[in-house]
Amino acid sequence: MDTALPLTTDMKLVLGLVVFTMVMFLFERIRADVVALVVLVLLGLSGLVEPELLFNGFSGNAVITIIATMILGAGLDRTGALNRLAGWLLRRANGIEQRLLLFTTAIAGLNSSFMQNPSVMALYMPVASRLSSRTGLSLPRLLLPIAAAIVMGGALTMVGNSPLMLLNDLLLAANANLPSGAATIVPLKMFAPLPIGLALLAASLAYFHFFGDKLLREKEEAGGGATPARTQSYFAKTYGIEGDVYELTVSADSPLVGMSIGEAEALRGAPLLLALKTGDESRLSPPADARIWVGSVLGAMGDKQAVADFAQNNFLRLSSRLRNFADLFNPSRAGISEAVIPPTSKFLGMKAGDLGLRKNLGLSLLAVNRDKQVLREDLRSVSLRSGDMLVLHSIWTDLAEAAESKDLVVVTDYPKGEQRPHKLKIALAIFTVSMLLALSSRLPVSIALMTGVAGMLIAGVLQIDEAYSAINWRTVFLMACLIPLGWAMDSSGAAAWVAGHSLEQLPRGTPVWMLELLVGILTTAFSLVISHVGATIVMVPLAINLALAAEGNPTAFALIVALSASNNFMTASNPVISMVVGPAGYTGKDMWRIGGPLSLVYTVVMVAMVELLFR
Repeated sequence: MDTALPLTTDMKLVLGLVVFTMVMFLFERIRADVVALVVLVLLGLSGLVEPELLFNGFSGNAVITIIATMILGAGLDRTGALNRLAGWLLRRANGIEQRLLLFTTAIAGLNSSFMQNPSVMALYMPVASRLSSRTGLSLPRLLLPIAAAIVMGGALTMVGNSPLMLLNDLLLAANANLPSGAATIVPLKMFAPLPIGLALLAASLAYFHFFGDKLLREKEEAGGGATPARTQSYFAKTYGIEGDVYELTVSADSPLVGMSIGEAEALRGAPLLLALKTGDESRLSPPADARIWVGSVLGAMGDKQAVADFAQNNFLRLSSRLRNFADLFNPSRAGISEAVIPPTSKFLGMKAGDLGLRKNLGLSLLAVNRDKQVLREDLRSVSLRSGDMLVLHSIWTDLAEAAESKDLVVVTDYPKGEQRPHKLKIALAIFTVSMLLALSSRLPVSIALMTGVAGMLIAGVLQIDEAYSAINWRTVFLMACLIPLGWAMDSSGAAAWVAGHSLEQLPRGTPVWMLELLVGILTTAFSLVISHVGATIVMVPLAINLALAAEGNPTAFALIVALSASNNFMTASNPVISMVVGPAGYTGKDMWRIGGPLSLVYTVVMVAMVELLFR
């Protein structure tokens, strides 16, 4: 390769777009998927990518594969497989904490080999909550080890996480721009990274067994270890939310007559108003615009004295015995729960009041836990962020329906019927067949997994509308729009130019393993700024050109990029990590103190295993 490659206008444009993407992702002024769309449009307008190729990312194998894994994961979830798994883990652990931690994290890691990592984490949140409430093992000691194992386990197959799904498409695209005489890069098979994934998963389990759990115990002893349960004491201690419910009957003299529920709740000293009966109609989580009339009955939650004072000041008749709402507030039917806002939620940036949680979803918002700060006042004006934990009161069936949208990930283990437990064996059989097809070199992974999707739909494991709702279109759109940026990096020569100039800055004779280590560290740093998908798309062309210039293995360098893109255990830019920070109460210091050394372990193990497999 000619390291003195001249810098052309096209190269400058592409590198400018890369810098623009990084800056926009870093400051998060605009949603990541919108930034990706802007980049796609600019690539088309500038002619850096041919018009007929510009939208090919939407039909690429990577995008189809990610859609298929989302639907297959939803199918397994519908059968209640994870609820059964929690019971099995408890039985096998025999009350021994270390054994329970080891079993739970190991199985979560194995599960992540065939499902999207954030989806696996969403499924394991209530499992961890159930295990925590039954054993007394705190959530901080459970969630980070589970999240780490899920990230590590994503390296077991080529469909475990988004960067690995993207990799083969990027390798095939790179073949079109290889210098003359270079060998064609062959796509990796389904289980090509298996030995690396096993080594990473083992390293994660060993890290928390010998080192990480000690740090998490220190956090627990310092008062950071909440054990969630559907108990009044937990929510009273954590959020100051008292669990006692009273009935308040509105008299003709009450100033509340004609007011809306939202206006009544805004009054000084008002308790949480969780139910309303007007005439013969009773409902939990009444909408904020529901009107209060003479004879209406309010279901209020709060400290008895505070509720009594509010009743006296507003001419309401107080009753501590639930005559109207006994059925509504039955713990087997309704209660308080916690749910975290994932990074893919459409609620991001929206004010709680604009969402109409009561009106549209039947959920009463009681508090927001953000960075260990509990927000209780003026909740309607709070703009929601990724990682926020919402404290909700609702009927359990309403909570289950709200959770199906994936805009909320429920942490609390709540009573819910397993919707199609009788389909479990069918779902597992279909999934196994699709995995076996994926092992075949004759079929692309996307076709094999879509075969499984078709099988689950035909067998009734999933309905077609449920399959559509299982797809996180934000993730799909982000990936499909950014893929052409990787093509432009390659075809314009920008990747080759950066690779050549990078080599010139390094000492002559730098060993290949050292270059691989540097590529891994640089990709990890990129992933902290522009997400794991963005880091993969930008770095794979660069890594391939660096490998060619240094006479290394392009496939090995590209694989290191795809694996390193998920090597982030310190910040919320990793979607799996962002989901556990709020529920477990981890601080930024906790994440760097525990996740930082784990990232170093990940890099060393990964490079060592790649060297063993590809030399």
